[in-house]
Amino acid sequence: MELCDIIKPENLVYKKPELMNDAPMHYCPGCSHGVIHKLIAEVIVEMGMKEKTIGISPVGCAVFAYNYLDIDWIEAAHGRAPAVATASKRLNPEKMVFTYQGDGDLAAIGTAETIHAANRGENIVIVFVNNAIYGMTGGQMSPTTLEHMSTSTTPYGRDINLNGHPLKISNLLAQLEGTCLVTRQSVHTPAAVRKAKKMLRKAFENSMMGKGTSVVEFVSTCSSGWKMTPAQSNKWMEEHMFPAYPLGDLKNVD
Repeated sequence: MELCDIIKPENLVYKKPELMNDAPMHYCPGCSHGVIHKLIAEVIVEMGMKEKTIGISPVGCAVFAYNYLDIDWIEAAHGRAPAVATASKRLNPEKMVFTYQGDGDLAAIGTAETIHAANRGENIVIVFVNNAIYGMTGGQMSPTTLEHMSTSTTPYGRDINLNGHPLKISNLLAQLEGTCLVTRQSVHTPAAVRKAKKMLRKAFENSMMGKGTSVVEFVSTCSSGWKMTPAQSNKWMEEHMFPAYPLGDLKNVD
């Protein structure tokens, strides 16, 4: 019996979302993934879609989402989540289908699948966790790594002349006719968490109403990859990530 089961309802302030499994999370301290998982779980339950949701997880830190959310999952090859989501939604139009991807997955090897699924207006949700680094495989530079940002493969900082510009993939997706919502959120403060949940809910509702592709980008931290404490990571994100990837809606079609 859980503690929340013996507490009177009027005294219950918070309990774990019912879709969250009891598996201990492996994410590093300060990682944004756990909060994002929680928000997805809450939205699914509040929409009454617990038995009708399919998540697609590819490679990277995002792959372990199936350990924590008690829904149907399909594991996709690196970068191929939007393609798998396309098939899943077309074969099961009554299902709510979403991908859960990092920047190395979505904006690198998966660029083609992402752009073409969005351009077709597939009725799926793309959850995009952007921490500007390959977090799982050693902290290498990703397409969204900032200029002058140090990574294991750019120890002296990203050099535009050598490595090119950071790829603002959500800005590109917002230009496509098939997208109905492209929004950039974060989970670094309680207010940001509330706004992020609201936009996740709208994205999932859009998919079920057949409006097209919704993209929810989360500008996130990677304490381990950035070699910082969680507090330092949040501050660094606010000072450096937000100017490059401003929070807010890039496209919101009612």
